[in-house]
Amino acid sequence: MPVRSLTPREVAELQTRSPQSVTILDVREPWEVERVRLPDSLHIPMDELREHLGELNPEQTYVVLCHHGNRSQQVAAFMQAQGFRDVINLAGGIEDWAASLDPGMARY
Repeated sequence: MPVRSLTPREVAELQTRSPQSVTILDVREPWEVERVRLPDSLHIPMDELREHLGELNPEQTYVVLCHHGNRSQQVAAFMQAQGFRDVINLAGGIEDWAASLDPGMARY
């Protein structure tokens, strides 16, 4: 099954509708998160996800983000293959989030 992708605006609307049921999973490197991060996001670098997978709830909705949406797409597909039911890729990543929703956000 293909990974569902949502735009930053669609993710923001989803968070507004169901704030408790959506977890933003940031899979960028630590240096990237130091520069900019979304509030209340869960940070697990892509390379460390396999060892932390057991800490995540397969029934939870996860929106996976990276810088531009490529790594997060791979992680979302991996999570789906591991039995996670509702995994969404943030299309365009945090770069598109800054460009379309928060122009004052730091960019790199």
